Parts: sequence; structure tokens; C-alpha cells
Amino acid sequence: MESHDPDAAAPGGAPARRGQRADAQRNLETLLRAAKEVFAQAGLDAPVRDIAARAGVGVGTVYRHFPRRPDLIAAVFRQEMDACADAADALAATHPPFEALELWMQRFVDLAATKYGLARALHSGDPAFDGLPERREQRLWPAFRGLFERARADGAIKSDIAADDFLYAAGHLCLSVQDSRPEQARRLVGLLVQGLRHA
Repeated sequence: MESHDPDAAAPGGAPARRGQRADAQRNLETLLRAAKEVFAQAGLDAPVRDIAARAGVGVGTVYRHFPRRPDLIAAVFRQEMDACADAADALAATHPPFEALELWMQRFVDLAATKYGLARALHSGDPAFDGLPERREQRLWPAFRGLFERARADGAIKSDIAADDFLYAAGHLCLSVQDSRPEQARRLVGLLVQGLRHA
């Protein structure tokens, strides 16, 4: 009977258990970082062997952590969504309100439309991505709304524009452009952000 290692990372990138060894967690983070870099360069269909080589591990190690490609993609998306959400606080602490919102929106565009094609994954129907819409609602949208309302309170945003309306419009721009024209995605959302300003 095959023994179960309680310190091994759960398939699909589930949070590390309390007793997981620090080196095992570092290995998982190295693998996710390698996958992020390879996906950014070669797209979501990049060979798993390229990800393994970038991480300095065997292909079997990748599949032990992530039995299917969508499991790995979903884990990278979760990590990137959390990083994008966390960036909101850092931007708010170091930039004027409107500039913080503008910079965060460009990061969001890179995630949603240009870097990996998050919007496409969210609508793919694969069960590996089932939890991503909820994570988006819990992490990304509150981060955006906090920056938006901070800029509004500062008087930088027109008072008659609703945060949800703006986010809906930006999301649809990301869906329409996807990752084939990254500069266009950034430019269009940049124009949308500028439209928030008081004349």
C-alpha cells in the first residue's frame, strides 16, 4: 500500500498543511514561479517539460503536484490574483489615490487579458477553474473598490460613475481583446481610466 506523505502539497495547489516542511513549500513556490514565467512567455499550452526545466525538477515532480495542466494553471492564477489584490494596499500607501488606481488597473489588465488569458480560463468550463470566480469576487473586486472609493473621496473621480459599472466595462474590454493584442488592452483600459477624471 502506498504511504501518504502528510507534508506533500495537495494536488491542484491547495494551501499547504500546517506541518508541511519549509523546503517542500519552497519547492512548490519555485514550481509555480517557473510556470508563471513559462506561461507568460509561451502561453498556457507551453510544454510541461519546459516548466520542469525552468524549475529545475523532473516532469514527474510537476505531475505529482498537479496531475492535470488545468490544475497547474489554476494554481498560478490563484497566486497571481492574490498578488494583484495585495498590490492595492502597497499602491495606496505609496501613490496619490488616482495614480494608485491607474497603476492597479494596468496590473489587472496584465493578469486578466494579456499575461495569461485569465478571462478565457474563467469561461472555459474546466472544473479546475471552478473556484476562480469566487476568489476574484473575494480578493480582486474588494481591492479595486477600495482604490476606486479612495480616489473618489479625494475628488479625482466623477461622482456619477459607479465602481461596479466601471469594473464591468473594464472586464468586457479584457474579454474582447484577450492576449493577442496586449498593448491594445492596456491602451483601451487606460483610456477608460482617464475617463473617470473630473474635467
